[in-house]
Amino acid sequence: MRQEHYDVAVIGGGSAGMAAAISLAQRGKSVVLFEREEVLGGILLQCIHNGFGLHHFKEELTGPEYAERVSKTLEELPVTVFVGSTVMHMEEAHAGEGKIVYAYSREHGIVMAEVRAVVLAMGCRERNRGNIGTPGTRPAGVYTAGLAQRLVNVEGYIPGKEVVIVGSGDIGLIMARRMTWVGAKVKAVVEIQPYPAGLTRNIVQCLNDFSIPLYLSHIVSEIHGKNRVEAVTITPMVDGMPDTQRSFRVDCDTVLLSVGLVPDNEVSKKLGVQLNPETNGALVDSRLMTNVPGVFACGNVLHVHDLVDFVTEESTRCGEYVAEYLDGVRPAAQHRVVAGSNVKYVLPNWYDRSHDNRFYLRPMVVKNRAELQVRLDGHVIKTKVLKHVQPSEMIALALDEKDLGDGAAQGDLRLEIAIV
Repeated sequence: MRQEHYDVAVIGGGSAGMAAAISLAQRGKSVVLFEREEVLGGILLQCIHNGFGLHHFKEELTGPEYAERVSKTLEELPVTVFVGSTVMHMEEAHAGEGKIVYAYSREHGIVMAEVRAVVLAMGCRERNRGNIGTPGTRPAGVYTAGLAQRLVNVEGYIPGKEVVIVGSGDIGLIMARRMTWVGAKVKAVVEIQPYPAGLTRNIVQCLNDFSIPLYLSHIVSEIHGKNRVEAVTITPMVDGMPDTQRSFRVDCDTVLLSVGLVPDNEVSKKLGVQLNPETNGALVDSRLMTNVPGVFACGNVLHVHDLVDFVTEESTRCGEYVAEYLDGVRPAAQHRVVAGSNVKYVLPNWYDRSHDNRFYLRPMVVKNRAELQVRLDGHVIKTKVLKHVQPSEMIALALDEKDLGDGAAQGDLRLEIAIV
């Protein structure tokens, strides 16, 4: 067993983990980063399309280009990196301060790192057929969209020739275009909601530009086939119920599932991290610390982001907060942040008057004109005009001490979306 000592262990080497590690190292902290894959970069490495980096780098990059830029910065800093190493367990240090992180790898065997703080940056995984309970047989040819993306972009395999995509998440939309480019026929994208789940630009560039039909308020009610997928049954939804009288069959040999992502929090739960039922990520305070002292969370393991630029921004701040925690800085009195009307969730889950606060929230409505209202003790203290809102696009909001007033009001902060 290899024993190591550091200030911080970062778990995950995708965009979130790298950004947090960079931020910490730049502030003089000793950092060890564990990544279960053989190289850093996470899911970005299989996202060969462009559209990354517009906010962070002020130019349009592919996923691998974005990952390369961040990893090069990391390489220039004194961060110890263990790739091909999976963190399986964490526990409290014997002295009562800090944590012990256990990682397993073929090259290094068991690495036991005793640290003063931990950053959770494991990302998320795809929901599968079992999560959505699609009836039918169990033939070959059913993939998650992310797996299909890896097969095509990294491994060089084409999963099938005639494709139906379940769900209109961004990965599914991008794979509709990608499968078309490699010569497959995408016959339908089927979405249970009455609105698309992906970004508007992906609807336009990946479906409309290729005349791929999008069936909103529909479900794939059955998968047919013995050895290989042969067809699916598509059923419209009326008032939340399947209208089986209007079902129709679409022949295909491949089904790709783009039905949402789940934060990868198995290790977090073992340590006693409390999860948010709305996001399946950790509940965090104004400085992104969980209920377990010294354990922080950022990126997609905290909540599913729509842009990697936002992941980098949030994780850089997380590194700053961890460094301050190690220096003995503790937040002043914190107060709850509540999701109000037309808002699914807001993160962080608490705010602190002693420093600037930045929030990300997920709307629940699709509207062309709306207003974000921030209420403190029932009074509107700030508004933000929104030209368009939809659940697939997060909203960012910054509040400083001036916005929060003189400190007389100490109640919950409520963020809600009003339709104007």
